[in-house]
Amino acid sequence: MFLKQTAVLSAGLSLTPGLTAAPAAAKPPPFKISLAEWSLHKALFEKKLDHLDFPKAARQDYGIEAIELVNQFFKDKAKNKAYLADFKQRAEGEGVKILLIMCDDEGHLGDADETKRLQAVENHYQWAEAAKFFGCHSIRVNAYSTGTPDEQRDRAADGLRRLAEFGEPLGLNVIVENHGGNSSRGDWLTSVIKQVNRPNCGILPDFGNFQDYDRYQAVAEMMPFAKAVSAKTNDFDAQGNCVETDYHRMLKIVLAAGYHGYLGIEYEGEKLSEPEGIRATKKLLEKVRAELA
Repeated sequence: MFLKQTAVLSAGLSLTPGLTAAPAAAKPPPFKISLAEWSLHKALFEKKLDHLDFPKAARQDYGIEAIELVNQFFKDKAKNKAYLADFKQRAEGEGVKILLIMCDDEGHLGDADETKRLQAVENHYQWAEAAKFFGCHSIRVNAYSTGTPDEQRDRAADGLRRLAEFGEPLGLNVIVENHGGNSSRGDWLTSVIKQVNRPNCGILPDFGNFQDYDRYQAVAEMMPFAKAVSAKTNDFDAQGNCVETDYHRMLKIVLAAGYHGYLGIEYEGEKLSEPEGIRATKKLLEKVRAELA
């Protein structure tokens, strides 16, 4: 009798007007969007934008809540705790997450001269420590070297391994961008990462930075090692599509690799202003994301 009454009561509740089932949890987006500071490099170099105001610009001007820094815009501040704390506080005040620091001009991690190579590794320590302070997941580095491709692979792998060993206790990844030379070859760069063979050493695939190597093949080769992705744009057609990269095709490659992290907007064109280029890239990413969701 009790079971019968319970069943009747349950049936009655299911028919009661105004009672609805709890909504299903929202499906997470296929990827998230961040803003690389290099997208505003002209404004920063011309002092029209201060590095300290970059988090505010990202959030208030573009509605973006995650950023990727470039060390060139606070080159002498890596060990300035007051400055770093000020920047971090500003980012937190805007609700902006600092994802990584792109490191340039600190020596060649694949230098043929071992003394210079080790010095380059040590030069990056300050940026790894700054990244740790900011709560970043990675520092982005370069893998420049000289010699035959095999010699360059060995030298770059040595420098990267040493830097990754330093970053491991900090909880940091060391990620290499395809940034010219052999690093813009997907097969060569992945061979370097395989030789380093450390879980915190990976790649930041950039949709641009290719010359004689198919960009789609390269990104497909690099994505298994990707810990960040750079959505490079230069020019757009009348429909808002990127001229040099088929974003539908490229983002399918990214998602097929199981990557669902941030894609960092990196506008580098000349026809649109930096703000216009950033907004055009964001609009394109949002459009393709909705179509692929």
